[in-house]
Amino acid sequence: MKTNRRARALPRISDAELVVMKAVWERAPVTANQVVEALERQRHWKPKTIHTLLSRLVQKRALAFEKKGREYHFRPRVDATEYAHAASRSFLSRFFDGEVAPFLACFLEREKLSRQEIEELRRILDDKQK
Repeated sequence: MKTNRRARALPRISDAELVVMKAVWERAPVTANQVVEALERQRHWKPKTIHTLLSRLVQKRALAFEKKGREYHFRPRVDATEYAHAASRSFLSRFFDGEVAPFLACFLEREKLSRQEIEELRRILDDKQK
């Protein structure tokens, strides 16, 4: 299995930090207060917790920020799609020796898929053959 250099450079993001990253990915550029508003209701986290997670993500170089007046504006330094791909590859490496087919077989044997989901999977696989 090949691992591309860029994937290895991506920061390790905890589950809680990933919740914050998703809020930033959806709204960027976003102020700290906007992230707090979005997550306070969704997760029932205190503002201080959210600010701590934002700070950690800045330290990990997953987020960049700019101070405008009294507000901090955050934007991702990590692309959401790129991060999802790297996390998927990491999971495949750890559990399935980097092989996609055994993962899909294991997953699909235990999941109930709708006709629409099956058609979408077929379309994706057909496109990969082209």
